[in-house]
Amino acid sequence: MTVTAQQTRAPRTHRPARGGTSVRRPLPGIAVAGLALALLLTGCTSQERVCGSGRYPVKAVGNPDGQDCVADGQEPSEGWVRYPAGQVPEYVGDEWDRHWSTVVVDAEGRPATG
Repeated sequence: MTVTAQQTRAPRTHRPARGGTSVRRPLPGIAVAGLALALLLTGCTSQERVCGSGRYPVKAVGNPDGQDCVADGQEPSEGWVRYPAGQVPEYVGDEWDRHWSTVVVDAEGRPATG
């Protein structure tokens, strides 16, 4: 039995289109779009929370970037203050996280001047 050149070729993975180029299958792009849509519909977020569940963020007195988390129901330790209502950072890099990272507060939680 003789083997011809056509019988020894590897099978094609893509069908040639006009002009000799290969047709690409859009499956990976569709899969990525579907995953992104699923994350949006389920409410998942890629943002990291400042504090985990059952904890709230506190600001270090006299330090622009000092931040920690305290268990709900507990007061902050000495040298730490609560953020003002409505100005509490929730996610790393959100508006209030960026704002407070440049502000030094006094023991009363007011921005220090000077």
